[in-house]
Amino acid sequence: MSGYHLAQINVGRFIHSRDDPANADFMKALDPVNAQADAAPGFIWRLVGDGNDATGLVPDEADPQLLVNMSLWRDVEALEAYVYRNSEHLAIMRRRKEWFEKIEIFQALWWVTAGHIPSVAEGLERIAVLRAKGPSAAAFPFSQAYPAPGAAPPAAILGECA
Repeated sequence: MSGYHLAQINVGRFIHSRDDPANADFMKALDPVNAQADAAPGFIWRLVGDGNDATGLVPDEADPQLLVNMSLWRDVEALEAYVYRNSEHLAIMRRRKEWFEKIEIFQALWWVTAGHIPSVAEGLERIAVLRAKGPSAAAFPFSQAYPAPGAAPPAAILGECA
């Protein structure tokens, strides 16, 4: 058992105001999709504001259309299984262009010591690090996952070193 958990943050900027009827399908899907995340193998924690989701949180007062989603998972594989193989989550992801502006780097993953709950500020900083410096152990995308500290690197990274 690793002494680390995988933290993830993803952000989106609504095209329309948060309460616009154009966002109704997205908002309606949150409870069932979040319930499935909560029950997924490897799930540990997710950011919640008032209610059962984080949509009421405003991470940046200067950008009130910005939404933030954060969670902790046992490992990359557990998060990847939920994000890319859960049919209800995939259905929402496929429609994201209806609700959200395109943001070039909208997600970051990083390892935290087990028991640490990252703050929104910490998560936003990880996106900034990924944007400024590219993938590293400090912040990485799914496509270039780094191992937990002390763990063996994934085969993809080993292949790059050979």
